[in-house]
Amino acid sequence: MRCTRVALYDIKSGSFNEVVGQAKTGIVPLFQQSPGFVSYGVAQIDKAAFVSLSTWETRAQADSAAAKAADWVKANSRDRFALRENYVGDLAIDIAREPAPLAH
Repeated sequence: MRCTRVALYDIKSGSFNEVVGQAKTGIVPLFQQSPGFVSYGVAQIDKAAFVSLSTWETRAQADSAAAKAADWVKANSRDRFALRENYVGDLAIDIAREPAPLAH
């Protein structure tokens, strides 16, 4: 069963658009090269917080992604944003259609 990782982050400095830029050049390639990667997205939930959503083929791969993300944030972005909560769970419903173009 596929699993998803949902991580809630607080923006400590800079803007959401700057966070998106960092994600595109840093975490996106890291996740794309990881076994079991299915999808990744980032959404702003308020002025100072965002969520990271990723889907993986297995729970072990989702757990591994959480560790990779934590290491990447620690090494690259801890002054810009910080993890508030991390959740990994089995997907009960997993329906997709062709993705829309990215807004950022």
